[in-house]
Amino acid sequence: MDIALFSPSSLFANDDDSSSGEENTETQQSFVERKHQFPGMELIVREFSFHQLNANLLWPGTFAFAEWLIQNRPLIEGRHCIELGSGTGALAIFLQRLCNLDITTSDYNDQEIEENIAYNCRVNGIAPALPHIKHTWGDSFPNRDPDWDLIIASDILLYVKQYPNLIKSLSFLLTSYKPKENESQPRPKDEPTGQSFSLPRPSFLMSWRRRIGKEDESLFFTGCEDAGLEVMHLGSRVYCIKPRESTTNGDQIVNS
Repeated sequence: MDIALFSPSSLFANDDDSSSGEENTETQQSFVERKHQFPGMELIVREFSFHQLNANLLWPGTFAFAEWLIQNRPLIEGRHCIELGSGTGALAIFLQRLCNLDITTSDYNDQEIEENIAYNCRVNGIAPALPHIKHTWGDSFPNRDPDWDLIIASDILLYVKQYPNLIKSLSFLLTSYKPKENESQPRPKDEPTGQSFSLPRPSFLMSWRRRIGKEDESLFFTGCEDAGLEVMHLGSRVYCIKPRESTTNGDQIVNS
């Protein structure tokens, strides 16, 4: 599959070149619409000019993760997925359009975020909007019997004080999953290059490009391990996190 070229510098293009502003008079919230190049497609994404919960912009990790997921597309096809910290919903919209992924968005318990994701779904041809769950990390999860076998996220490690809450919610989602009979992960036709790894059900795939300190990274990964989770680095700043005692139901991927 051909991978479209893009540059994270496009995130900060001048408004005259790539965006048009609009004002929501009901909420007095300011938005900017931009065209973003994802691998193989262009998406129109409405972003908050400012949002107090930092759910306003697309960050470089979104694009890097999108490219990695394309290169490893067989890993996610057929999965039942939820994205944590969806922000604008752009990554979820991209994956749904690309491979018809069954995906739910989630973010803070904030109505503006939910409405903005629904708007971005609509302008990119997804109707009805993707399912969305309002959830603040650390709070009781609205769905007490979650069955997502894949959790994804990009650039969500900015606030160190939120790590315990994130790990609490992540642990709940991973340990609540109940494997289905004869569940298996299809073997990919073209194996990716890099480190050997497997993708079990359930698992959490995450990536980031926003700069955080090594100590902060260590705090998050140590917190995951203390919570009974296993962390695997898959390369290119992509990590797989799974319950430590879970059985790997996915096929092993052997790379050259």
